Amino acid sequence: MPEIFINYRTSDGKDAAYALHHELTRRFGDHMVFLAAQSIPAGEDYSNALTKGVRRSSVLLALIGHRWADAVHPERPGIRALDHEDDWVRREIEEAFAHGVAVVPVLIGRNTEQLDPRRLPDSIARLADCQYMRFTLRTARHDLALIGDQLAKQVPGLAAADRGSQPAAPDDPPAGPAPDDGTPRDPGPGMHSSGQHGGIGNISGRIGTVVGEANAPFHTGSGDHIDGTQVNGDGNVVGGSGHGGINQNFGPARRRRREDDR
Repeated sequence: MPEIFINYRTSDGKDAAYALHHELTRRFGDHMVFLAAQSIPAGEDYSNALTKGVRRSSVLLALIGHRWADAVHPERPGIRALDHEDDWVRREIEEAFAHGVAVVPVLIGRNTEQLDPRRLPDSIARLADCQYMRFTLRTARHDLALIGDQLAKQVPGLAAADRGSQPAAPDDPPAGPAPDDGTPRDPGPGMHSSGQHGGIGNISGRIGTVVGEANAPFHTGSGDHIDGTQVNGDGNVVGGSGHGGINQNFGPARRRRREDDR
């Protein structure tokens, strides 16, 4: 049963999602992390699998890049994906909120800004108020380690399975090439809240608002998506367990969604 559900938009979060999946499965085990492209067996109903995956998780990591909010619906040119109830990114976050799954926004890249609740559907507007973390290409190794550390602190099941944070081995695949987008070098990973930017250990000696030390680090049932600078890989942390039976689907029956429709 997965503890971590990775929610992402294919157009600007797929690489980061795979990077998170690679590291989090290495650290906690394959069965602890749910990523649609990797975790749904051939022949299984896609919609039902996603529904169960969200509800059975303890935390949903919402990967948000700089194009996340304005991504166009794959079947409705010129129309924002978020404005439609059949958008999987939106539906997964709604499901997490509805079933008490902690949602952690992961902002991709240094130029990705916090979400504006006024630009979000009412059903996921609180995503903008959730404590977030940041994942940047140039500090990918440190960011991945910090995200894993925070998850291990907040979710008992992950702490028990934790194999430990360690630098990637020489033969491990890199997070990806350095982006040629003018993104300034991130001083380091960390938990962030409004106007705060954290650093980590040897990088800057500073750290922002740490989930495990905050009085109310996360809004249970809310989550964010990540976009912005992409990293080779696919990918919320804290409190609460969304475990339980799954007998419902996301609204009325819909056609099977392809990976590129996310």
